[in-house]
Amino acid sequence: MSGLRFVRMGFGADAVEYREAWDEQRRVHAARFEDEIPDTVLLLEHPPVYTAGRRTADNERPLDGTPVVDVDRGGKITWHGPGQLVGYPIQKLPRPVDVVAHVRRLEEALIRTCAEFGLETTRVEGRSGVWVLGDPVETRPAIGGLSLDFDPRLTDEEFDPRMNGPEYAPSNAGQRREDRKIAAIGIRVAKGVTMHGFALNVNPDNKWFDRIIPCGIRDAGVASLAGELGRDVTIDEVLPVAERHLRDVLENADLRPRVIEKTPAA
Repeated sequence: MSGLRFVRMGFGADAVEYREAWDEQRRVHAARFEDEIPDTVLLLEHPPVYTAGRRTADNERPLDGTPVVDVDRGGKITWHGPGQLVGYPIQKLPRPVDVVAHVRRLEEALIRTCAEFGLETTRVEGRSGVWVLGDPVETRPAIGGLSLDFDPRLTDEEFDPRMNGPEYAPSNAGQRREDRKIAAIGIRVAKGVTMHGFALNVNPDNKWFDRIIPCGIRDAGVASLAGELGRDVTIDEVLPVAERHLRDVLENADLRPRVIEKTPAA
């Protein structure tokens, strides 16, 4: 079944509750598996919600007991809410599925989207998602007046940025000139069909991320298009641009099964 369709589920006052969108994902996933519909990308905003992937540790959740929705995607804990463009590409891939290649395609579409607004973003080795790179460590401002050589996040496994004030808050990573994630990606593949997807920070209140350890990463933070560009950017502006780049990348991808290396016979 050819073609890629986009479904705009709801934004702003019509933002879609997370569990409602999750149910719709499952319905669309089942229909795609049966080839009743083409590959589909659900696009929406959520009301504020924390969601935790399967690898989330207890010490990465909100300290104040804020409810968290445990989900069946990969990755760790994150936040969704107003000012964030969320996309759930539900796509049938050849088996055995190359999950990494799917993630890279989503990253590429979002990198192109940010570039169209004048923001250079990239990947960070070993960390999924789309990133704004910080300054070299030796040129970054010292935290709390201390040399970065003494940054406790790098040496103390028990250090918790949630309990150590704004100097270490993920939302202030830009002021510290650190690496900061502008788009998170977490997916699931069932029966060869993808679920879940990406969240691109357009103009959210990033302080929501300060209650958690976003994606389980303690030595970096979060960013937004509006914050990095220093001007207002809206979901309405970003939506058609993201759709165009997602269509270009996903429709034109050379989909191949994951290569399985055979173990030589002893």
